[in-house]
Amino acid sequence: MQKKVAVIMGSDSDWPVVKGACAQLKEFGIPCEAHILSAHRTPAAAAEFAKAAREKGFGVIICAAGMAAHLAGAFAANTVLPVIGIPMKGGAMDGLDALLATVQMPSGIPVATVAINGAKNAAVLAAQILAVSDEALAEKLAGARAEMEEQVMRKDAALQAEE
Repeated sequence: MQKKVAVIMGSDSDWPVVKGACAQLKEFGIPCEAHILSAHRTPAAAAEFAKAAREKGFGVIICAAGMAAHLAGAFAANTVLPVIGIPMKGGAMDGLDALLATVQMPSGIPVATVAINGAKNAAVLAAQILAVSDEALAEKLAGARAEMEEQVMRKDAALQAEE
């Protein structure tokens, strides 16, 4: 059975960015579920989801949150699955506070952290984690990398042709 990715956001206002992660996962053929759960407003539900995620077939959890950004840490504290944090832009510090809150985890409870609003990279990292034990997925990732290389080379060739 292929593992799923849980994509959790602290608020529906995060969806315009977070849906990019879901789209990227679907492009790789990885099933995902998006949910709104809050480390502060629904702490019991968030903890329950994290604790049951492995048994429900999830292999990675992506958490997006802004400002205090405790969501990824709250999930990481309640699961042994890899957790990837997406710090969200906004608030008084325009996302820097979310970045620091997400990346500064205590020893033994890691959260892999991508750039502010880095939903696509969170999905790619989740795919790479799952690809450790999924050769077909690893091949899809390699194909995506080769396509990126080809796009850059085409753009460079077009630029050189202008000169």
